[in-house]
Amino acid sequence: MANKLRWGIVGTGSIARKFANALVESSSSELVAIGSRSPERATRFVQDFATRAHGSYEELLADKEVDVVYISTPHPWHAKWIIKAAEAGKHILCEKPFAMNHAEAVTALEAAWRADVFLMEAFMYRCHPQTARLRKLLRDGAIGTVKYARAAFSFDGNFRPDSRAINHALGGGGILDVGCYCTSMLRLIAGEVNGKAFIEPEEVKGVAHIGAESRVDEFALASLRFPGGILGEAACGVQLALENNVRIVGTGGSIVIPEPWTPSREANFSKIIIFRGGVPEEIVIETDRSLYAIEADYVAEQINEGRRESRAMPWDDTLGNMKTLDLWRESIGLTYDADNV
Repeated sequence: MANKLRWGIVGTGSIARKFANALVESSSSELVAIGSRSPERATRFVQDFATRAHGSYEELLADKEVDVVYISTPHPWHAKWIIKAAEAGKHILCEKPFAMNHAEAVTALEAAWRADVFLMEAFMYRCHPQTARLRKLLRDGAIGTVKYARAAFSFDGNFRPDSRAINHALGGGGILDVGCYCTSMLRLIAGEVNGKAFIEPEEVKGVAHIGAESRVDEFALASLRFPGGILGEAACGVQLALENNVRIVGTGGSIVIPEPWTPSREANFSKIIIFRGGVPEEIVIETDRSLYAIEADYVAEQINEGRRESRAMPWDDTLGNMKTLDLWRESIGLTYDADNV
């Protein structure tokens, strides 16, 4: 590719490092700058990358050689830096959750619309060919009429009071951190069954274990009812390890996705398993790049096509997912400071 898309990364956490490493694999993109809240952290981060270090996020956004930014700050700052990046004329890939709530998400999306820049919520699994294959299986009626789907994403982060995962001030808790994946997948599944890319639930009911010390949902469940008689179940947590997979049940069988959220994480292939009686059928999806490299190349493709919202995660999809998360949190009585603004 003659002119590679030039990336700047806002934040220097573990996800930022994973994305930076993936850009090395990318055929369409290159990392040109890192921004941190401190010059020391930025300098330490770029020691492994031939790129520039900026000692503030503002300095990164002022860098004229940056075309697109990847925002990987803690949750409460996502909307703020989306808005600032848009005002600086940068295209944007922002880590999930897109914002702390639906109202923040609307404000951030309006900023991107006014600035006429590309903006996508970084659900990397949506860019992976495994998800495209799942969509086709559902459209083709591979397991008959879908009645139920379950999506789980949870991990045991051990109880560390200073951990971002359980820090109330940083938007900690399972629903925002990993439950957002589950609701996005369930809405995708119900959408494809109803002939759409995604669809909103008619009802959301949740239960959760709220930590007495953390004041966040350390693990939580939600039941979702969708049009067409489809029921969904979301399970998430940051203090409890579950079997992180997706199971879809229809009148003619079931589909299991063993690695729905991080396909091709350990090898350049993933699989979907179909059960229709007899021997299970395995569908293997091969890739030539890692998950984050696929995501970066997808973003570059969308930008090069002149798009402002992506096919994989359009803006209405992001807004609908944020609304579902709001309803889940409302059901369990979990609020953050951003909800009171």
